[in-house]
Amino acid sequence: MVKKKWGIHQTRFLVLCCAFLLILINPFLNYYFQINTIQGWYQSFGVGKLWFVSPLEGLESILVSKQFFLPALIAMILPICLAVLLGSVYCSWLCPISFFSEIIDGLKKRLSGSKWITDKILLSRRILWFTLIAEVVLTMILGAPLFVFLSPPGLVGREIMTAVFFHTLAIEGVIIIVVVLGLNLLTRRFFCRYFCPLGATLNIIGAKRNLLLVQDVSICTSCTLCDQVCPLGLTPSQGMAESIYCWNCGECTAVCQPKAIVFQWGKGEEGG
Repeated sequence: MVKKKWGIHQTRFLVLCCAFLLILINPFLNYYFQINTIQGWYQSFGVGKLWFVSPLEGLESILVSKQFFLPALIAMILPICLAVLLGSVYCSWLCPISFFSEIIDGLKKRLSGSKWITDKILLSRRILWFTLIAEVVLTMILGAPLFVFLSPPGLVGREIMTAVFFHTLAIEGVIIIVVVLGLNLLTRRFFCRYFCPLGATLNIIGAKRNLLLVQDVSICTSCTLCDQVCPLGLTPSQGMAESIYCWNCGECTAVCQPKAIVFQWGKGEEGG
């Protein structure tokens, strides 16, 4: 039996597992052992007195309060710098929705006996931008941070925290998470592709990212294996790995036999 070679897919899944375990174990440390060095979850995460806030949550707090809160602005610096340099790697390497989606993908492949997953519903990618605009406008109209309350990644952390501290679950949060993950049965990363305002925000911030997946067309064999493996349904064979939509997961590099697509530091042309 040939052992499967360790590659970027396995590395990314390991990172996703570690990120999820951190959020899973932390409430138990807080509640049962009063170890509060690490606090919060995916939207707002603190290590000691150092806090990190997602750019979209920070933007919502500004829109709702109509004032700039210096600690929140400082807490946004690292996530913004990360997106500027590496793109929306939070989505592909850290997000709990991606973690669960990877598990669902694995189950789908095993049950279907197929190496590739076929997307059944394809929509215009521009929907992602309309989702972000609608979220920002509604936040201003309602005067409430919608993404903070309804974000699937945030809800995962919140449900774990609620279960540990209050021994119950908020049914509306569970329903949202189940629906978002259930949509993966129709199309890989359906929510991530079309309806995640945080993903859209990070895509915009990382539009001119330094770390790119660059294609060398001179050695590309047009086998399109990279297109089949892309979780977001992009077409790296046509240069979309350098587009604003790519989240730098690196899956396309693993299947490219001639290594026509590789990670590279530098500026590329924006697609979309």
